[in-house]
Amino acid sequence: MGFTTSLDDFGNGYANLDLLTDLHPDTLKIDRELVMECDSNSRRQAILKSMVALARTLGTQLVAEGVETREESRCLLALGIAVQQGYYFARPEVGKLPTVALEKYD
Repeated sequence: MGFTTSLDDFGNGYANLDLLTDLHPDTLKIDRELVMECDSNSRRQAILKSMVALARTLGTQLVAEGVETREESRCLLALGIAVQQGYYFARPEVGKLPTVALEKYD
């Protein structure tokens, strides 16, 4: 249909496993609370490792949100989570969005 879906804040609050039975998201965005200090927290590492296995089974891409340190990024890479976002890479910026000619969609 020309679009993809993402489940944001996966692993926290309403973004839980039950949603995966009804939705079929293309991407799961791992909540930053699970990413925070993952390099020094073996319990978080175990949970993230399970998320990687789940995503592979479901054919879903993972994105780690809230990566703030080099150590967190390296830990995530070692666990198999290559797509990452957060202050470690860049701070959010206000920028100009591209203009889209809406008439081509009419």
